[in-house]
Amino acid sequence: MFQRLREDINSVFDRDPAARNVLEVLTNYPGLHALLWHRLGHWLWRHNLKWLARTISTLARWLTGIEIHPGATIGRRFFIDHGMGVVIGETTEIGDDVTLYQGVTLGGTSWNKGKRHPTLGDGVIVGAGAKILGPFTVGAGAKVGSNAVVTKEVPADATVVGIPGKIVKRTEPDTEQTLEVDPVRREAICQKFGFDAYGVSEDMPDPVARSMQAMFDHIHAMDERIEQMCEVLSKVDTSFQDHQLPELRDEDFDGVLTGTEERTPAQADSQSTAMAEPPEHKG
Repeated sequence: MFQRLREDINSVFDRDPAARNVLEVLTNYPGLHALLWHRLGHWLWRHNLKWLARTISTLARWLTGIEIHPGATIGRRFFIDHGMGVVIGETTEIGDDVTLYQGVTLGGTSWNKGKRHPTLGDGVIVGAGAKILGPFTVGAGAKVGSNAVVTKEVPADATVVGIPGKIVKRTEPDTEQTLEVDPVRREAICQKFGFDAYGVSEDMPDPVARSMQAMFDHIHAMDERIEQMCEVLSKVDTSFQDHQLPELRDEDFDGVLTGTEERTPAQADSQSTAMAEPPEHKG
């Protein structure tokens, strides 16, 4: 028992730089308090003292703001940082070295009596306000971004963000065949559209940016295929004429992607005058 307590205390020092000493951790960390109460409640639950286990869980919620059902299975070195508003359901299974932040919900989407809450693998990190709902597995080492809503399985070492949760980063990419695109051409058309797919943090990329980049890649692949077809046709038929496609002009996208439009000086003066004059009252 004391070995597990030592591990739980050390996990706080490992993951919270604000922790200064053991006394401070034991007296001022509600995540640790909730975990210790849960260890007791879970032992009672497994020995069929369910009412007493639920009562202890309720008392722990009053004291810490963290609700952990005594039926939930929690591994070693579990850490809840800040903790207020965390809810962990009855059939939740949590591996070792898992970290949760405030406002996290590990809930269910069914009223069935069986498995209805998620399973978190070893080393999972769940950001503040995230909701993981359903009887699926979040793979070991995965990260769930703040306020994400996850309703389906997450592979190991993946990063999930957004509503609904979308995978934006994986250690091992999918084995499916991908389009080979010249990065110079990709960047050129991105700049033409006023869109930069690379202006996003690599650690937490934007799912919309990834979708736009995939669209550009597909357009590039289609352009190259058409160019190859035109070359073959020109060799087969000497009368074939390869007409150039119309170029995309910057002015065609002014005000569409940026939300602003160019105005003439007269239009600008007219708008400023209208804003300066108070509206005429009609009684």
